[in-house]
Amino acid sequence: MKSKFKADLSKEKQLTPLLDSYYQKHLKQYCFERISNLKKQLQGIDLILKDNISGKRFFVDEKAQLDYVNENLPTFAFELMYLKNTVQKQGWLFDVSKKTQFYALITSIYSDEDDVFTSCNITFVNREKLIQHLDGVGLSQKGLEQIISKKQNKHGKLTLEPLNPKSEGYLFFSTKNKAEKPVNLILKLDFLIKIGVAKKLV
Repeated sequence: MKSKFKADLSKEKQLTPLLDSYYQKHLKQYCFERISNLKKQLQGIDLILKDNISGKRFFVDEKAQLDYVNENLPTFAFELMYLKNTVQKQGWLFDVSKKTQFYALITSIYSDEDDVFTSCNITFVNREKLIQHLDGVGLSQKGLEQIISKKQNKHGKLTLEPLNPKSEGYLFFSTKNKAEKPVNLILKLDFLIKIGVAKKLV
């Protein structure tokens, strides 16, 4: 099982012009700067949005469903844990070294021909609000890590008591099909909007 990191990076580059055109069209009150500095990217900053009036800056991490091109998924996977060289590492959602304030979740990515992307949806998620909401329903970082540690060898879906698996979310363990063996919190986009932690841009 090979890590697809490099392939994903080149696809992300090809998606960039489409994303930038959407930001220009729908975020008129902001100017944006795309970040190429690797150190900043590793801190979870792909984009800096700057409010034209207040000058306030927001750090955005773009997360694209590039494994599901030409598909319309109602959910998004938030990474809690993954393996690197057999060591379990902190996923990006709770990683304190990440400076991300907003996630731009890019879904329903459509492509007419190889690597030419024609449309997608973008949902902005306020990271802090999401973490606070999870904490409030009993799914704190510590609580989720305890659940994960008891299910080390599990593969597949695990329902969580505070979440309705059909309309809200669940845990998913990818122990058999991915090199990094990630554990993801799968959340419905509509649910994120309903609880007030997300807004759909397009």
